[in-house]
Amino acid sequence: MKRDPFKEYLKESEPDRVGKGYAWSTAIGLQAVDGLRPSEYLIDTAIQNIEGRITLKEAQTLIDSYYKESAGHIAPDKRTEEADKVSLRIAKILSETAFSFTPNEYISIHRKLFHGIYKFAGTVRDYNITKKEWVLDGETVMYGSASELRATLEYDFNQEREFSYKDLSMNEIIHHLAVFISRLWQIHIFGEGNTRTTAVFFIKYLRTLGFSATKDIFAENAWYFRNALVRANYTNLQKGIHETTEYLELFLKNLLLNENNELHNRDLHISGLLESKKVDIDEKKVDIETEKVDIQSKKVDIENLFPEKTKDFSIRTIVHIHRLFDEFGFDKFFGRASIMNLLDLKASGASKLILNLVQADIIVPVSGHGKGKYKFKK
Repeated sequence: MKRDPFKEYLKESEPDRVGKGYAWSTAIGLQAVDGLRPSEYLIDTAIQNIEGRITLKEAQTLIDSYYKESAGHIAPDKRTEEADKVSLRIAKILSETAFSFTPNEYISIHRKLFHGIYKFAGTVRDYNITKKEWVLDGETVMYGSASELRATLEYDFNQEREFSYKDLSMNEIIHHLAVFISRLWQIHIFGEGNTRTTAVFFIKYLRTLGFSATKDIFAENAWYFRNALVRANYTNLQKGIHETTEYLELFLKNLLLNENNELHNRDLHISGLLESKKVDIDEKKVDIETEKVDIQSKKVDIENLFPEKTKDFSIRTIVHIHRLFDEFGFDKFFGRASIMNLLDLKASGASKLILNLVQADIIVPVSGHGKGKYKFKK
């Protein structure tokens, strides 16, 4: 199977195909966190949906019929049926706009993804668990205690709900998001399927903060994402290992800020056997770090440029400003259609954003390029 058969659709100019391509690409890529690989039949069905030949409901009917007819012919150890059905369900959830930031929503996503696959779908586990992790040389993360799972979940949601992102830099925002999602995952309230559920919930939550997250980062780096969650929750003082969100933050910077940090699972491994590879890795990081200094300088200039003008904006609007400036800078002009495509906004939302930025004196109309074109004000 190709690494990502939907990559071409992410480059489409037609928003509907891009959205569907992203949803399917992410859904199928996330199966890698449990070592699963969807069937070619599922991929063909997904492409039919992306191209508008069938609806998601029709795709579900096709997959259900496929497994009814194939009963007894699929090796149970491959868990292909689980990969196919869960992929389709993830694509469906990512295609929906409905979402609420609550523990019940989180549990509901697990139920929707795994009903008919796990008997405990949507049920909080009542037993303690350990899992041997490759990235930890066979050690395990200390997952949440069965007797405290619901209370811990409620606590983490309340803490995030009360947290204010106002006046934070993008680096601070990303660090906080990494801490939040790593703690949510560490609870591990389900017997299986925690990473896939957490990833889907997180993508939906990011959208409420103004991030479209419509990239193939999850599709291509699902296992890295899981290993980064592991490293964010593992400490071994005897070995000099401390929990860290640095790897998650690199992942999120690629996802949300269009950075190109190299994401290699070997970099996360705690084993000294990989020590010999670190020299080359560190040499590469020097060049990467130099590039980051330039990027960061540009971001500081943006924040210094608009401090008073943006102080009353929501975090969602500030994120939009950053993304617009990263795309267009001072020299390129843009209109409502450009904003709709870049920020995944409806026409009314794009018009409202333009009005707010004009009133705040952040962007100004330009002439000579057609009606309704704007640039960032120097």
